Amino acid sequence: MTATNTVEGLIIDGRKAGASDGGALDVYDPSTGQVLARVAKATRADIDRAVAAARRAMEAKDWGGLAPAERGRVLFRIAQAIRDRAEELAVLESRDNGKPLRQARTDVQVAARYFEFYGGVADKILGTTIPMGPGLLDFTVREPIGVSAQIVPWNYPIQIGSRGVAPALAAGCAVVMKPSSEAPMTALRLGEIGLECGLPPGALNIVPGTGSEAGVALASHPGVNQITFTGSVEVGVAVAKMAAENVVPVVMELGGKSPNVVFADADADLAVQGVAKAIFQNAGQTCSAGSRLLVERKAHGAFVERLVAHTRAMKLGPGVDDPDMGPIISKRQLETIEQYVAVGQKEGARVAAGGRRPADTNLPGGFYYEPTLLDEVTPAMRVAQEEIFGPVLAILTFDEVEEAAEIANDSVYGLVAGVWTRDINKALALAERIKSGQVFVNTYGAGGGVEMPFGGYKKSGYGREKSLEALASYTQTKNVCIRYT
Repeated sequence: MTATNTVEGLIIDGRKAGASDGGALDVYDPSTGQVLARVAKATRADIDRAVAAARRAMEAKDWGGLAPAERGRVLFRIAQAIRDRAEELAVLESRDNGKPLRQARTDVQVAARYFEFYGGVADKILGTTIPMGPGLLDFTVREPIGVSAQIVPWNYPIQIGSRGVAPALAAGCAVVMKPSSEAPMTALRLGEIGLECGLPPGALNIVPGTGSEAGVALASHPGVNQITFTGSVEVGVAVAKMAAENVVPVVMELGGKSPNVVFADADADLAVQGVAKAIFQNAGQTCSAGSRLLVERKAHGAFVERLVAHTRAMKLGPGVDDPDMGPIISKRQLETIEQYVAVGQKEGARVAAGGRRPADTNLPGGFYYEPTLLDEVTPAMRVAQEEIFGPVLAILTFDEVEEAAEIANDSVYGLVAGVWTRDINKALALAERIKSGQVFVNTYGAGGGVEMPFGGYKKSGYGREKSLEALASYTQTKNVCIRYT
């Protein structure tokens, strides 16, 4: 795909159309810094149209009145269509976001899996009967909550987009999705695929735009019944306040400063690979990135030496060339990462690897930063406390299990944690003590984990996505009680 004067349209009510004011935004390829495409920029009026279309879909027979099993069949068709177009979507995701092609391919397969998984449960969203004694029949039904607003970030557009859209559709909701203005391309393709596979007009609307206009209009819209948001704590707080004005529930997946705890008895080769992947995947631009390494003091020197060798051997390049690590999403984010590394050094951290823009003159002018290890970090340093959202790993040490738990929990976040040890007692002790939505032992992330509940403690957010638990966000329970004689 090459940039032209053609403007990609919004998808509202089953049709592609320009923005109401004719506005458009440039989408950049972070691997080159060049314009990839032009996309219509949704206005408040466009959000109004999209929410109205979703409401009509909820009330229409061809979506709101569709049998749950048939909804499931539509989702199965979407899953297969994503797989049929997997390489096309992966290349587009890589160019739009900058991530290595193999990671984009994985994201596309995970997106398909979401639709497959929730397609299989669409007709199994069950109520219960409640014993009330003779003469009373009491039962519950779970009904779709209504119009779901989905505000999707730029780091995993097709995967996070599908993560929210699939369970919402399975529950019978209609969706208005606002993808990030920095990476909206695969979200628009997902909207097209949904229409091709039988979603009726209005069931899924895609409205790229800026957060300050389209995002605010959607989060504050009185016609929305539920919001799913992924992004920063600061913006999440603003979204929650807007939702509260309309008494609308929100699922929040916010920041993270997730620890990987490595004991001296761990399989060092396995742990090095896992720790590196946890921080350098998608150039560290991941809410659940393992951005803190807690290594047992007596193993620190040898483990960090292995990790330094692994990090220095990583190759950078354009995402579509499938390097070990691609570029940062934007010049602004690149500069933020540089500032954090400078702050870390000023506070006393030592750069053990990376710590700069690459000197490779063969890179095509994109937004690149070397994978970076900051050693000799202490818990109070900003680089140990604040989410950098880049390929920067803060390395700390500990001596005992209790100290490891204390350092791991010394954060306003609590999204994911990893524990690396051969001792099941240590693993379970930490899994019990760490305040985090997910804890992995001798692995990290588990390949997308569609089946596993995902969500945060503390300022990492609330509500759960993925797994069967996600359906609770898109349904509401009605109780019916009948007296009979």
